[in-house]
Amino acid sequence: MSFMSFFLFIFARMNKKRIIKWAKIVAIIYISGGVALYFLQDAILFHPVTLNRTYSYNFPEPHKDINIPIDSKDTLNLVDFASTDTIARGIVLYFHGNKRNISWYAKYIPYFTRHGYQVLMIDYPGFGKSTGKLTEQKLYDWALQVYKIARKRFPADSIIIYGKSMGTGIAAQLASTRDCKRLILETPYYDFPAVVSHYLPIYPAKWMLHYQLPTYQYLQNVTAPITIFHGTKDRVVTYKNSKRLLPFLKSTDELISIEGGSHNNLYRYNETVNKLDSVLRL
Repeated sequence: MSFMSFFLFIFARMNKKRIIKWAKIVAIIYISGGVALYFLQDAILFHPVTLNRTYSYNFPEPHKDINIPIDSKDTLNLVDFASTDTIARGIVLYFHGNKRNISWYAKYIPYFTRHGYQVLMIDYPGFGKSTGKLTEQKLYDWALQVYKIARKRFPADSIIIYGKSMGTGIAAQLASTRDCKRLILETPYYDFPAVVSHYLPIYPAKWMLHYQLPTYQYLQNVTAPITIFHGTKDRVVTYKNSKRLLPFLKSTDELISIEGGSHNNLYRYNETVNKLDSVLRL
């Protein structure tokens, strides 16, 4: 063997060892990341802020703080906001996003109450003053509990179901099984795996997540009119999610695209507020 052949042989052996070494490192990182995603997904997906049972909300709007015991471990907490208009049009069931608690989303309440709508806003298990273990089925069950409260006050054609971000899948599921006046979705996702896959495309999110919330499936069974608001620059739940939902909408449904809007600023745009006003006046 010539000196050059021997050198190339040694070099190839070294490269092979390096390739194997780096392949092991990549595999360890990939597996560790997958294990973390699977076992820590609740901490990754949800960011609640819990509140003491004795905490008193200080909202400027007339409201009632209501606790509904479900069992020995679960308590559903909701805030019942009264209409500030003299005309009673109906009630809005508001399902909020994955952060903090009701106090973070109460700033949106006047957009509804000024049009004669009461608003029921719940906190999910572990959020605010609600207690219990969070599961997808429990989200649906609690939404149904709130719907039953609303039905004791108003007929179905006076109930608007509203979902924001995480709450859109919950709202869509409820509207697919119960009659309502309208379903309104703000920054909806196609399903939960689609959101996670956007950030972690290397993992099979559909098979790893405990939460599916398949909005696209539920929309196919919603008979009420559907209005969707989504910003084109949304980097949390991308605008692509709403575009993917279009094939499942009825001809009378609508996607309101807010040019330049992001995930949490759609109410700064006149197009959002004006459209919502027109829908609530119907």
